[in-house]
Amino acid sequence: MIISVATIAVVGFAILLHAGADKNGQKREGVEKNMTSAAIGYEKATFAGGCFWCMTPPFKKLGGVKDVRSGYTGGRTKNPTYEDVSSGSTGHLEAVEVTYDPAKISYEQLLDVFWKNVDPTDAGGQFADRGSQYHTAIYYHNEKQKRQAEKSKAQLDTSGKFSKPVVTAVLPAVEFYPAEEYHQDYDQKNPARYKLYRSGSGREQFIEKAWKGEQNTVSPAKPEPSAGTYTKPPKEELRKKLTDLEYKVTQQCSTEPAFSNKYWDNKNDGIYVDVVSGEPLFSSRDKYDSGTGWPSFKEALEPDNLIEKEDASLFMTRTEVKSKHGDSHLGHVFDDGPGPSGKRYCMNSASLRFIPKEDLAKEGYGKYLKLFEK
Repeated sequence: MIISVATIAVVGFAILLHAGADKNGQKREGVEKNMTSAAIGYEKATFAGGCFWCMTPPFKKLGGVKDVRSGYTGGRTKNPTYEDVSSGSTGHLEAVEVTYDPAKISYEQLLDVFWKNVDPTDAGGQFADRGSQYHTAIYYHNEKQKRQAEKSKAQLDTSGKFSKPVVTAVLPAVEFYPAEEYHQDYDQKNPARYKLYRSGSGREQFIEKAWKGEQNTVSPAKPEPSAGTYTKPPKEELRKKLTDLEYKVTQQCSTEPAFSNKYWDNKNDGIYVDVVSGEPLFSSRDKYDSGTGWPSFKEALEPDNLIEKEDASLFMTRTEVKSKHGDSHLGHVFDDGPGPSGKRYCMNSASLRFIPKEDLAKEGYGKYLKLFEK
């Protein structure tokens, strides 16, 4: 490949910009301040993707991300400086630590953003930045992140997206040292220099060619619903929203056929919500095969969202179950279920909408993800 003198000059200047950032800026803040950013309920994700200037903006723009810090990790030297890491002798990689709310954005979504902002096949660095300090890596903070990262890497490696193998390492997280303050949010503090560096390094061109504008297509999760958002739409809207069977079951107390309904034998992990209002009702963790041909549950996920009332129809007395906010007929509850409650909530599939665990965060039910952590 023939490289013009102009191209060499631009790339060279870009590297100098990265290596020669304002060394007279404020010293980095301590690890203590970084630790305080992870409030209860927030989790951390750590990614090394070459120049940390370029890895901060893609994550900061995502809903559900609380903070993104540039720093160093994976090496031997304690409290390294930028000059230490740049020498390539510390074993540290430039990295970003993302503090995020798993109820609003999932770790899988963060992985997707990571892959679409690096060259995962480059074993020598990233773009114009060469050396071990610019290697790519995913540092997992627990076994769940490890499984998800390894699965995500394998899927990308076999997808045919790249002609070379994916070499990004998946490693256990170790101590993360925040970089000097002048490196934090560099794209905002020095926008002109940042844009010149990003373009001159070749990262921008690679991403555009590899993903054709897909790199920022991750949608943040919906906000967590509150009780006030669970409402029953007007009748004319329900007619449009529901199928004929869903309308007859939820609004006219009909019963769907056994063994030929949507969820009677569904064994996937997730939760069941009212098809009318969206209020959470049952978890797959409490679902069992009652042999009746309808979805049956040992107990409710949110008991306060259920209303029980006497039903004297069909020449018998039963206990009808309705949703509190949607006022939907759901089914009946019986006293012949398994322990410890002895209850059998026999529901109609047509009254329910199933949300798989992998969609809980983006659907706004992220707080229920903890039910499925092993």
